Amino acid sequence: MLDAHIVKVRPAFTVDVHLRLSPGERFALFGASGAGKSTALSCIAGLETPDAGAISFDGRMLFPPSLPLYRRPLAYLAQKDSLFPHLTVAGNVCFGLRDFAHDGTRQWVDELADRLGLRALWHESARRISGGQARRVALARMLARRSPLVLLDEPFTALDRPTMNELIDALLEWHRRLGFTLIAVDHRAEILERLCARVAVIESGRVVQQGTWAELVAAPATPMLARLLEAG
Repeated sequence: MLDAHIVKVRPAFTVDVHLRLSPGERFALFGASGAGKSTALSCIAGLETPDAGAISFDGRMLFPPSLPLYRRPLAYLAQKDSLFPHLTVAGNVCFGLRDFAHDGTRQWVDELADRLGLRALWHESARRISGGQARRVALARMLARRSPLVLLDEPFTALDRPTMNELIDALLEWHRRLGFTLIAVDHRAEILERLCARVAVIESGRVVQQGTWAELVAAPATPMLARLLEAG
């Protein structure tokens, strides 16, 4: 279970968000750009340190104190791919894997490469691949460790719709098999509705509504939420 109370002071407002997720849940943080969604996710990931609050996952404290990034049982996919340009596609996907020689790990990496269409690029330099290909590599690298907590921050920015739908289908398939807890952030409802069953709506750093998508559509808590849902 994830239990997170995140307080982070920003110039415009203070992000103050409390989330409780069941093991294996698919949960969305939804709201307009700049509402504080990515800040909350970044604090869970450990890229930012909260000013107050507490974050735990499966009984392990992530904050306070702030647990080092390499010890956090999670995988994080940011808006930017941040691939290592001096490495090949294979080098990026396998970066940090300590047990690659293990048959199970090798089979899992092979599955990622095949399912995400990376086999033909496997020995290509990361400098020489397209933006859509780089997004697939970043997704494979994130999933390679089979972490129990997966964080997605607007993961499909600048992708065409067929590619986006293909990657969402792959994520949902692997979620069913691996059972990881998933938190996804986006300002587009159409993406989050496919990825996540339950959602928290954030406005100016505060959660204004939580529930299923059907509950949000039936009775949006604020005019801004109603506009976002209408925009899709």
